[in-house]
Amino acid sequence: MKSQEKVVLITGASKGMGYEATKLFASKGWQVVAGARRVAEIPSGKTITALKLDVTNHESNQAFVSATLEKFGRVDVLLNNAGYGAFGPIEEIPLEEARRQFEVNFFGACDLTQLVLPTMRAQKFGRIVNISSTGGDGHTPLGSYYHATKAALQQWSDVLDSEVAQFGIRSTIVQPGGTKSDWGDVAVQHITDNLKENSPYAPLAAQISQLLTAGATQATATSADLAKVFYRAATDITPKRRYFNAFRDRFMVYMSRSHPNLTNRLSAKYFASITKRAK
Repeated sequence: MKSQEKVVLITGASKGMGYEATKLFASKGWQVVAGARRVAEIPSGKTITALKLDVTNHESNQAFVSATLEKFGRVDVLLNNAGYGAFGPIEEIPLEEARRQFEVNFFGACDLTQLVLPTMRAQKFGRIVNISSTGGDGHTPLGSYYHATKAALQQWSDVLDSEVAQFGIRSTIVQPGGTKSDWGDVAVQHITDNLKENSPYAPLAAQISQLLTAGATQATATSADLAKVFYRAATDITPKRRYFNAFRDRFMVYMSRSHPNLTNRLSAKYFASITKRAK
């Protein structure tokens, strides 16, 4: 079947921003191929095709793309959204966990992109939307490998864009800031799991856990808000290199890149104030 409707592939579609993006694209008339490990949790709808997907598995990624092309014959947008935060001290976090963080947050996007690019080149159009974070430029203690994956994704996306623009394909980055979701809970659980018994980092871990929990509680942006940003990044005729939900997010990235020392000092004060309010 050759579809005349636009087709978007969305990873990490079972919750949060991916879940909301799946609903939004479907409401706009797109054919949405939504992938996640927990297929039952993906939104349902007449233009939503829910498929099991493990972005760390090449065969799973191949099946995801092949099923899309078999059903629709085209791919207009790949939205690389799957990701999570595995926090813990660099000295103690297992390198096995660090590698998995890169497999999910970075190499999964690389693999899926390689799989869709031949079709996009043949079409002479396509859009790769990569979901990074303001943490791709700034940082939080204990978030080393999470921040590293997002920084890598951004540099990779920029290089990709420089290579494929000649074929009518563009690659762009969305950098969400604080968002109401369970992302912070997942990060806090990883801190607990990765902290060794009698760890010298226990006081810092307690502070950062409070920060992450309080930050999610106090966030004003929702996953639905970010889904709208994803849609702009996918549909703007002339895409930007970076997309943000709010001026605050854009400003945080600017400060982190242009004034790192000042940002570090302000961040330390912010961590202290958040921790104090959370007690």
